[in-house]
Amino acid sequence: MASNDSRYAAIRLYKKLKLGWLFNTSTFIGNLVIAAGLTYFFRQLGYGNAVDFVFLIAVLSIGLWVTEAVPPFAVGIFIVCMMLFGFGTDFIIDESAPVELYVGTWTSNVIWLLLGGFFLAEGMKQAQLDRSLFSFTVRRFGRSPQRLLLGLMMVTALGSMIMSNTATSAMMISSITPLIYVMGAKTSYARALLTGIPAAATVGGIGTIIGSTPNAIAVGALAEQGINITFVEWMMVGFPTGLILVYMFYRYLVKKMNIREATVDASLIPKSDTPAEPFKRRAVIFTLFVTIGLWVTEPLHGIPVAATSAVPILLLTMTQVIGTDEVRALPWDTLMLVAGGLALGIALVDVGLADIIMEKINSLPVAVFTVVFLFAFIGVLLSNVMSNTAASSILIPLAVTLPGAFGIATPVIVAISCSCALFLPVSTPSNAVAYATGLIEQKEFRRGGVYFVIAGPLAACAAVALWVWLYMG
Repeated sequence: MASNDSRYAAIRLYKKLKLGWLFNTSTFIGNLVIAAGLTYFFRQLGYGNAVDFVFLIAVLSIGLWVTEAVPPFAVGIFIVCMMLFGFGTDFIIDESAPVELYVGTWTSNVIWLLLGGFFLAEGMKQAQLDRSLFSFTVRRFGRSPQRLLLGLMMVTALGSMIMSNTATSAMMISSITPLIYVMGAKTSYARALLTGIPAAATVGGIGTIIGSTPNAIAVGALAEQGINITFVEWMMVGFPTGLILVYMFYRYLVKKMNIREATVDASLIPKSDTPAEPFKRRAVIFTLFVTIGLWVTEPLHGIPVAATSAVPILLLTMTQVIGTDEVRALPWDTLMLVAGGLALGIALVDVGLADIIMEKINSLPVAVFTVVFLFAFIGVLLSNVMSNTAASSILIPLAVTLPGAFGIATPVIVAISCSCALFLPVSTPSNAVAYATGLIEQKEFRRGGVYFVIAGPLAACAAVALWVWLYMG
């Protein structure tokens, strides 16, 4: 932990001295040198220029994601551009090849699905339905401290299945901050709220394809292999797994934080702001029901979820719930990162590098199930120190090459595990939101972080094993 503190202290110093560009440039050059050195030795294995080139880009991208020498979305753009340069010309590889696969990631089903989710989340924010959801929770659960904690965590989890995890946690935490000031930030109940709500926002995203970016990456990678997972099929495994993990963590907090004796005056929690225009609220509610209804009933009508994602984009802009300013403020950088991650995954599979890596892994004297759990464990560990989107972009393309049903199960297990990284304030934006209040210390996240490092992969393996057995059957 001390090394992490020193690292971020150094970064802050560079920024204060306006030398951040020097830190980023030197880090980028360092990553490039390391990637080039590793590629030099890898070339001795004689797999060919195409494999060597993808290996270089993969190692460099992983290094950039881990060190954040450039923003994660810029790495995604870099990957796509390098694939176009490498395979679309004969400067590096002797013969150029079609590059539509790599360019097509910008318009893949996953991108459109996420975009539809972004519009829904923004629409709920503009219509203040998020605040209404919080007020309902307080009215329904506010009398008992334990029930209020459970209600806040469960509503946060459900909200994060549709809204951005960051937006959900920000809304819930900002709403309870006045209560925490009155109770005292050092009280056990305040600390339980400030760790339980961000955990529920992050883990709750497991519930739907749009709830967490790793979910969409797993669905996209499986689609490339001809395996299409519908919105409902994902919810069959993700919804109960997410809610069970949140409930288990709630029970863990109640036991470890000893909050049974806490007293909470729910009247201290501020009421919702002035409600939005009734027309806008009705428009968002109608759009929400229509969109989710079409997503859930895809097996009946056959309209792909990507096509359904046009519904909130059209209706919310037509009713002027979302305007030009709101569209510009959407997290487009996430789409760029996902597109780059998908392009890297396609390249790893297309040139055979994923098969080479998995051949070496499969040759290890361990059972395939051990390899699956290793993927899950590595996924949650990587996601604690880097973007869970980046971690899943690295591991999922490898996971899909596992034999038989393991090639279906492991990408989903990795996606779920990557959403269980909560050890540090920087491990997830939800943790960062809570930490930014200044009401909670960094060490408070360790309790949930250690819990989910163990519980996340175990729950993912158990739930997905049952799901695949039913799905394949």
